[in-house]
Amino acid sequence: MTGTQIIIESILQALAAGVLVGAIYGLMCVGLAMIFGIMRVINFAQGDFMMLGMYAAYFAFTALGLQTVFGAVPGPYVAVAIAGPLLFAFGYAVHKFLIRQVTGMRTIAMEAEGHYAQLVLTLGIALVLQNGAMILFGAQLVSLRTPLTGQAWMLGPMWGDAVAVFLNQAKVVAAIVSVVIIAGLWLCIKRTRLGKSLRAAADNPEASVYVGIDVDHAHRIAFALGSAITAVAGGLLATNHPFHPFVGLDYVIVMYAGVVLGGIGSVIGAFWGGMTIGLVQQLSILVLPTQLQNATIFVFFLLIVIWRPQGFFGRVTERT
Repeated sequence: MTGTQIIIESILQALAAGVLVGAIYGLMCVGLAMIFGIMRVINFAQGDFMMLGMYAAYFAFTALGLQTVFGAVPGPYVAVAIAGPLLFAFGYAVHKFLIRQVTGMRTIAMEAEGHYAQLVLTLGIALVLQNGAMILFGAQLVSLRTPLTGQAWMLGPMWGDAVAVFLNQAKVVAAIVSVVIIAGLWLCIKRTRLGKSLRAAADNPEASVYVGIDVDHAHRIAFALGSAITAVAGGLLATNHPFHPFVGLDYVIVMYAGVVLGGIGSVIGAFWGGMTIGLVQQLSILVLPTQLQNATIFVFFLLIVIWRPQGFFGRVTERT
């Protein structure tokens, strides 16, 4: 294999890995976009909801005997599907008893529209979840491995039988599931009554109240749905990466960067923001040490924000 062929194979492999990882990142970002875009709440605990989704999928797989019932390959993905509704219920309860106190219509008269209280509250929730998970689950690394985790499909050989690209099977399945979920969510938001209520509550909460929309309930559904989507993304990520109670810290900044890149308020934009981060992260490995991946992401993020502050799909004008 010549030097040119090695370079081409490395670039193609990085692009393929970036697309697969980026799809999962995109799903994470979409979960956050449901909360940040609709409620305008900076949720520091979003990464910890993802962590809970990982543990929910892990214990559903190990404790419920899903491997015996569904087999070693489908079992982990059934466990991930179970984690979604569990975190939906958890997110619904967190909003009902905590988040609603500092969001929605009741924050209009508060200083900075309640954002100071939101920051402190969500940071407190994050700390409680992290340390609670440490007490309950311990600090050891665990993972939701499947037989697909160690297998790959080969594309090629190409270019005179010298260039081939390998696609990890677990990552391919996770990417396909992510795209299907995002497509279903987009259709829900665009075509259903619930989706119209969520968009109205995001655009103009006060006017939504006048036309009979329960803004508080719409925000609660958005928060629960965002928690569930991020939890599913975490479960899919857990099929390839081990995790621990503080894993959310590694991804929450990536989520916010993806949402801002895509454009606040845009679900599809959040997905493409996450996809972009995945591609930049994997391509940076070709020329930089692994330790500088995050630095590369944020250099790219700053360049895009300078060039297009509203993000890829964001609006130039502010919402009224």
